[in-house]
Amino acid sequence: MAGTRDEILANFQVMMYALMTLTVACTGIDDVGDAIKYLEESNWDLLKSIKAAVNQAMLRSTQQLSSEVSPDIEMIEEIERMPQAHSLQSQTNCDSKSSSKVEITENSKPGTSKPKSSERERILTFHINYLSDEYKINLSEFSSLKDLKQLIWVQTNLPPCQQRLYGWKKEPKSDYRSLQSLDLPKENTLYLSSAVDDADLTDIMSLSNRMTRTYTLNIKDEIKKETYNLKFPGTNTILDVKSGIYSLTTVPVRNQQWKGWPSSVKNDNVMLAQSGISYPEHDLSVNEIPIKKDRKEVIDLVESDSSIDEDDIEDDVFVDNVRSTKTQRLMPEYVTDETIGTMHFAEEFEKRYGPAHPEFFTGTFKDAVKESCLKPAKERKLLAVYLHHDNSVLANVFCTQLLSCEAVLQVLSANFIVWGWDITFESNKQKFLSSVKQTLGSFATLAMENIDVDTLPALVIIMRARSITEMFTVIHANVGVNELLTNLIHVVEVFQEQRRTDIGVEEERQARERVKQEQDRAYQESLAADRAKEEAKQMQEELEKQRKEQAENERLAEEARKEAHRQAVESSLPPEPQQSTGDGVLKVRVRLPAGKFLERRFRSDTPLQTLLNFLIVEGYPTDEYKVLCNWPRRDLTSMDSKLTLMDLKFCPQETVILEER
Repeated sequence: MAGTRDEILANFQVMMYALMTLTVACTGIDDVGDAIKYLEESNWDLLKSIKAAVNQAMLRSTQQLSSEVSPDIEMIEEIERMPQAHSLQSQTNCDSKSSSKVEITENSKPGTSKPKSSERERILTFHINYLSDEYKINLSEFSSLKDLKQLIWVQTNLPPCQQRLYGWKKEPKSDYRSLQSLDLPKENTLYLSSAVDDADLTDIMSLSNRMTRTYTLNIKDEIKKETYNLKFPGTNTILDVKSGIYSLTTVPVRNQQWKGWPSSVKNDNVMLAQSGISYPEHDLSVNEIPIKKDRKEVIDLVESDSSIDEDDIEDDVFVDNVRSTKTQRLMPEYVTDETIGTMHFAEEFEKRYGPAHPEFFTGTFKDAVKESCLKPAKERKLLAVYLHHDNSVLANVFCTQLLSCEAVLQVLSANFIVWGWDITFESNKQKFLSSVKQTLGSFATLAMENIDVDTLPALVIIMRARSITEMFTVIHANVGVNELLTNLIHVVEVFQEQRRTDIGVEEERQARERVKQEQDRAYQESLAADRAKEEAKQMQEELEKQRKEQAENERLAEEARKEAHRQAVESSLPPEPQQSTGDGVLKVRVRLPAGKFLERRFRSDTPLQTLLNFLIVEGYPTDEYKVLCNWPRRDLTSMDSKLTLMDLKFCPQETVILEER
């Protein structure tokens, strides 16, 4: 049937994925080359190819010659999924004896025979809970625990040497112990964990504790606009919750639309203790899925398959009205803003491949490098650049199977910053290469430019080591889950080792910087102390200088005041009378403190103040000196200054003494 190139490519991817999925489920073969070989041998008939692949797997599993296989057996209805071919190489922790698969002699496989026994065989059913999934295994009670672990390996890819089973009614003491000896019921529920490290035992103990809890679910009924506060034990499953809500909302479980369950929940058989909901309360909402209009269309199958005759079609095939839409690219053409481009990429990726995907970093490539590689060594992460191309045959399988694997998502989330870009359009490819050149240089740009489209999608791992950010490796899409995990874990181990070295170097550099900073701080503190001392000394000197200047100014002012007073007194001092006798003139002799004498004549009616003014004019103010008479001894400065010399009984020649106060 004719169609656009995109539609033909999409149909081809679906066909390839369907063949590989069934081939893996039946035979354990996931090689693309083998798938193409089966298609070519059957002239690209999908049904014939699957039959040929299954028949080939039956030949290998029964170990019979091709001539011994009945020609009537073309295809079996159900064969347990075998692990991928490369899974054996990744289990390096197991010894050679335990890491080789043994044949389980069960009649569930063609060509095998059931052991004869006189006792009636009883089939036991085991429900194995592992990583939020439940695996159902039917096994004869005559089998051993080792046989059970082999079948678990087939379904979970977890080797027997790493399996830890919990929940036994009677704990088995040996892997070779018969299941019949354990007195097991027909239905058994066991919990499986990996024994890689002691943390798994802690997880089981934590799960056991959560199973004893009672969870309160605040469920908002979007139909009736009511909220129910319901309590459920941790052992109840999500299906139990939905069935209980049916009695309140009358909406069947298949028509219920829920919001609020953790993204890790894959099916309704998960217990609440395993679901990851919040304790003690968790908020949810329930609504009814809108009912589609009952419109049907008839699809003519003759046009799509010429091998079917028109007479063979007894009834018309009705399906829901499907509109053919053009495939929406993960990123529009000619993206100019990297941030907007990455936001569009993350949104379209989830629409196309579902919610189980890595947490894509939204921002420029340079920002992603800063967020992952340019932080301190303790906070540093790896950068995984996911390059997508819609024309790649492996795109759908890689995104839906590998990038949605829980183990892969856990490794990426814990150790990587994941940045996605779609290079389907040449313009966007050149935009990406330009950003890489600006951030990492020409070498990394050339390496990314040479990645073949046929090997896309790819995870380009970028690592910072020894102060250099560079491209470490490229993981192409033509790998299986185990090989992808092995490659990622190897990268993480190399990165952790290098990061430990970088942390040591950074700590040494920080220690040196701390010592230098402490020395600089001590030096600066010493300089500050010296500067403070110098400033205090200068301030003290300045204060002393100001004090002296002030004292000098006060002294000069006092002297000026005294001089002005002396001059005023001098101007008021009467002239000295001429020496004569009998005319009332007295001679007063003043003995100074230094022993010298001053003499002056005064009239007898001259007031005492005139004598004191004379002494002031000579430089002996009254407030500093006192004038004394010998006999009778008296202090003239303390007497009334208006008294005359005659009143004071001065002799014609009187001697007074001048003393400092």
